[in-house]
Amino acid sequence: MLNIEPPQSNMIYEQDEKAHILVVDDDRRIRGLLNKYLTAEGYHVSSAANVKDAECALNEFIFDLIILDVMMPGETGLSFALRNRDPNTAHSLTPIVMLTALGETNHRISGYEAGIDDYITKPFDPRELSLRISNILRRTKKTTSFGQFIQFGGCFFNTDTAVLYRNMQVVILTSRERDLLRILVKNANQIVSRQTLLLSNGRPQASERSVDVDVTRLRQKIEEDPRMPKYLKTIRGYGYQLVTDISYKKIVTGALA
Repeated sequence: MLNIEPPQSNMIYEQDEKAHILVVDDDRRIRGLLNKYLTAEGYHVSSAANVKDAECALNEFIFDLIILDVMMPGETGLSFALRNRDPNTAHSLTPIVMLTALGETNHRISGYEAGIDDYITKPFDPRELSLRISNILRRTKKTTSFGQFIQFGGCFFNTDTAVLYRNMQVVILTSRERDLLRILVKNANQIVSRQTLLLSNGRPQASERSVDVDVTRLRQKIEEDPRMPKYLKTIRGYGYQLVTDISYKKIVTGALA
């Protein structure tokens, strides 16, 4: 059974763009501590007990940073970090902070070689970890603060960062919703077939009905009345069409200038 703990927030929309952090550690106490502390610091937090569960979480959500233990049952954190730094993977640029036991110098060196961003040794002060996370996120946001926005109704979608805003608030998307919206935005105001959506989403063997389910969920997040969609329209016998308004360029994330 998978042991993925979902984000510690019941809100779909947030007034500010809160970072979503994935904690990967086989120690339940550490997962609980970080979940509680980082949530109180204003982050969305999900957690996983091993690499297998972490990969399931990465397939479901978009994360801004990963906190990763070095030694875990099964695949190690070092191996996982190295695989995720492959430029062909979807999460190759996601910052990683690695947890290691005091004195494990070889692990720290191997981690830096694998491309991790920072280390913190156990036992650690959660306040120090929070400061390191804040510094890393500040650096990474500087490189992704500008992009092109596509508007449909009260929604704006940043084509560079794949972040969706509705009424100036960030909307949390699953990875499938994000990928679906990317394809629809790329083909804005054009009809896109269900089969094209499946192929572009990397699920050629899935049923077309699964696309309908994904679209229904996405409508809940972008439409005023999902039962009477104005922007994500069904074109019977063909597929779907995203009706967009205006493209905005060079806009600061979180503030439409």
